Amino acid sequence: MGPCLAKPAPELTPEDVVGVLQDRGWTAEIVKAADVADLVDVSPTGYLKCVDGRAVDHNNTAGPKMLGGVYAIAHNRGKKTTADLEAICAEVAKAGHVPSVHGDGDGNMLGCGYCKLWLTGKFADLDPVKGAPPTYSADEGAAAVKSGGGKVEMCKGKHAEKFVYINFVADKVRSISHWFPYDRVRVTVEPNGDNQKFVVDAWCAKKFKLDIPSYLVTAAATVERLGGPKIAKLVVP
Repeated sequence: MGPCLAKPAPELTPEDVVGVLQDRGWTAEIVKAADVADLVDVSPTGYLKCVDGRAVDHNNTAGPKMLGGVYAIAHNRGKKTTADLEAICAEVAKAGHVPSVHGDGDGNMLGCGYCKLWLTGKFADLDPVKGAPPTYSADEGAAAVKSGGGKVEMCKGKHAEKFVYINFVADKVRSISHWFPYDRVRVTVEPNGDNQKFVVDAWCAKKFKLDIPSYLVTAAATVERLGGPKIAKLVVP
């Protein structure tokens, strides 16, 4: 008899995520992409940026949204050094996105709540290895992102997010011409300082081969620990 091959774990579904969130005391519902007017096509000039719903100091906001921008990838993979961060920036750029992290105000790099939680060890209870702080400060992390070809944005104003979008729509089909009738594009939601929502593009976690259950639990914990709204809308095709 040949070796026994373990079956891969089934992919996490939006319904699974709704159940997990409800068990954590959230209000969560599944909505169709056709009913979400906020969705826009991902732009190659858009920053892969934080899920923060506040306005920012530039207009390149039609990129995918991940916790803390590129910090999400480093944290989820257990990568702790500035060299790791620079390598992730190169990976993100090769994948067609502009890597970034953010601060707020006049340059406070701990203005990213997710970054502050990670750098101060507040995720260690979720995973003692991955959740342990990296070896760099917030300012050193920002410098490494710049050195790796990425951008550092600044958020404006105070948090006033109403809910969390968790976007499972990896792409949508659109008609572009008679000769090429179908094209597939990624979609996201841009921040709006006057109508704030957290935006978690779950499809992007899959694109970068992250541990998706761990990532989404961390996303929920981030909102909870920062006192955000425990209300989620899961966007599906």
